[in-house]
Amino acid sequence: MQTSTLIQTTPEQLTGVILSEIDKKLNELKKDFQPKEPTEYLTRNETAKLLSINLSTLHFWTKKGKLKAYGIGSRVYYKRHEIESTLIRLNQ
Repeated sequence: MQTSTLIQTTPEQLTGVILSEIDKKLNELKKDFQPKEPTEYLTRNETAKLLSINLSTLHFWTKKGKLKAYGIGSRVYYKRHEIESTLIRLNQ
């Protein structure tokens, strides 16, 4: 909207133009928006069961750096999405 057009615009028309532009921008953002999913942590037992391995193999893979463990207090957890991406990488 140009300045000369702005002078001849009523407040209602200006509000309509602004809301229309806001709607356009919001619709553009919605196309690309992906909500962030919370990280799911698995215990050692859950991870071993998911991978169909025993706990000693899980420990060995963690020591070798194939899987990354996260210590929270005295407990050890693994991130599900990291395990899944590791499996995909190993299967390729």
